[in-house]
Order: sequence, then C-alpha cells, then structure tokens
Amino acid sequence: MINIVPIVIEGITVTGVEVKLPKTTLLTINTPKGYIMCGALDIGLLNERLSDRQIIAGRAVGVKTLQELLDAPLESVTYEAEKLGITPGISGRDALQKMF
Repeated sequence: MINIVPIVIEGITVTGVEVKLPKTTLLTINTPKGYIMCGALDIGLLNERLSDRQIIAGRAVGVKTLQELLDAPLESVTYEAEKLGITPGISGRDALQKMF
C-alpha cells in the first residue's frame, strides 16, 4: 500500500509518502528542491555514482513514521544538501525548511 500525505511546515505544503513493503516501510518527505528519507536511502550512491544529478537529500535512520522522519536528526546528507546548510544532525523538519 502507498499513502501520500500532505504535510504543512511553516505554511508550505510538502509531500509525505509511505510505501508499505513486507517487513518494512519506506518513508520520504519531498519538496520541489529535494527530499529526506528513511534509512533505505543510499547517500553514497547519490554522492558518487549520481553526482551529476546534484540531488539534494538527507537520510534519517531508525524512523518508522513520517512524524519520526520530521523529528529525527539526519544521519547523512548529500554534498548538494550541504551547500544549502543541511548537515548531519539537523532535524528532518529543519532540513526541509532549507529546501523551500
């Protein structure tokens, strides 16, 4: 099952997506510029093999809900996210605000 949920942050609506899979759930919250995601996101792949795409993204581990993804500190971020001031340790919510 796939759930798409609007999430309002500072008056701006972003898109939360939950994909229910056997034994896990993939979580992502997207803005027009970039996204944050659960531990399934491979930051190394985005930074190395897909660097030409200049993807703005962050990864939080151990999250099970969209709310947890918003509140959790990011464990890793892409090089492009760092250019916007998004660093490991920043909350998902704060990272998304920098992506507006």
